[in-house]
Amino acid sequence: MKEGFTFPTACTILFLLIIVVVIATWFVPTGQYDRNEEGEPIPGSYHQVESNPQKIIADGLLAPINGMYGIQGEDGSVSVYNAGELYGAIDVALFVLVIGGFLAITMATGAIDAGIGKITTALKGKERWMIAILMAVFALGGTSYGMAEETLAFYGLIIAVMIAAGYDAVVGVATVMLGAGIGTLASTVNPFATGVASNFAGISVADGMVSRIFILVVGTIIGIIFVTRYADKVRKDPSKSLVYDKKEENEQHFLKGLSAEAMPEFTGRRKVVLGLFGLAFLVMIFGVIPWNDLGIPLPQLDWWFGEFSAIVLGFAILIGFLGRIGGEAKISETFINGARDMLGVALIIGVARGVSVIMNNGLIVDTVLSWAEAALSGVGGVVFVNVTHLLYLPLGFLIPSSSGPATVTMPIMAPLADFASVDRSLVVTAYQSASGQLNLVNPTSAVVMGGLALGRVGYNTWLRSTFPLLIILFILYAVVLSIGVFLPGQIF
Repeated sequence: MKEGFTFPTACTILFLLIIVVVIATWFVPTGQYDRNEEGEPIPGSYHQVESNPQKIIADGLLAPINGMYGIQGEDGSVSVYNAGELYGAIDVALFVLVIGGFLAITMATGAIDAGIGKITTALKGKERWMIAILMAVFALGGTSYGMAEETLAFYGLIIAVMIAAGYDAVVGVATVMLGAGIGTLASTVNPFATGVASNFAGISVADGMVSRIFILVVGTIIGIIFVTRYADKVRKDPSKSLVYDKKEENEQHFLKGLSAEAMPEFTGRRKVVLGLFGLAFLVMIFGVIPWNDLGIPLPQLDWWFGEFSAIVLGFAILIGFLGRIGGEAKISETFINGARDMLGVALIIGVARGVSVIMNNGLIVDTVLSWAEAALSGVGGVVFVNVTHLLYLPLGFLIPSSSGPATVTMPIMAPLADFASVDRSLVVTAYQSASGQLNLVNPTSAVVMGGLALGRVGYNTWLRSTFPLLIILFILYAVVLSIGVFLPGQIF
């Protein structure tokens, strides 16, 4: 029996892209822009230079390694053997590994599971409020650290509670998936989206914070209204359920396991752990905000990924001991296992950065910018940010990784925003909102398909039920991005 087509992994797609770009360096005209003191290209200064074609074996295989180191030689080429600095990926990749260990230790304490379980039991009989509160909690997880795979542990309990309250499995799935998904697409400090994209755009994570918080709050409210309206309709008339044909089957399947006892007890110790977990992100936010530029008399720390890694590492150790997950050996083992789970993400960042290395060494980055500058000349900022948003939708499908598309495209899109007189933070917001929106329904996403399988909801049913919400959210992003063109960019 012949196997069907399997969509390539993100790493495979990125390696193929490196090969394509290597070949392009032999045919695409080479050129450079003059740069200002900040290293930004000066519009209209593009000029051709001598070509520097790359080799598939010698340069292609070395590209991901050079992308990690991010070292630039005096001739402009990127190589691990020369001195000089370019935006490297090693600091981002290391942070990803460290935060993987931090998340693993926090999860091992049972604090997050216990918190969700406490909300579920405390609001029994008030399930309409439960939908709103749980979606808000999951949204906080999504916006802070890109909560995704972690949600799979909650589907069974939450779906069972919703069915017992007179709702259906779709309500349970939507509460979890849309809550965390809307939080992720409105990422404020999510290191895998906002952090990576901001780093390669050459801006602070704090840039664009206000617009992302606005999208988070309004988007979550829209999501809550959307889910509760459907839930009320199903409770009033069960035949309106999108999975009405499975009503009896789902009741037998889910209600037999209805028990909050499956969740850990929400002890005082776990409350402290949750507090420390949130404090870690607040400390990082405080350390990155340019208080002086805002005229606020607070210490401006100018932290970046090195300091972020140190902060997260410190909180991981503290939570490990206070959470009593075991002795020193258990804490180390848990941290290492968590970092290991993020190894694929870290490697994807390096491979993706390799694409930029080849383009940079082949001297075709500025050529692509020149073409885009000519195509977008005279186009207003509003058109630019919305076209950028649209372009990131198919790109997110082709490269199924939150970090990969940002690493590949930001070195081009960020300077292009300068040409269009658009703040770079809007490009970051456009990228993560498009990527996050796609991941609400992406059929290649293990989180989407896994959640639907746990909820016994068909993909076609899910797509049909969420399509109106996707349109509403798309309009929300378009409005926010368009307004952002006319407002001060550093924070908005």
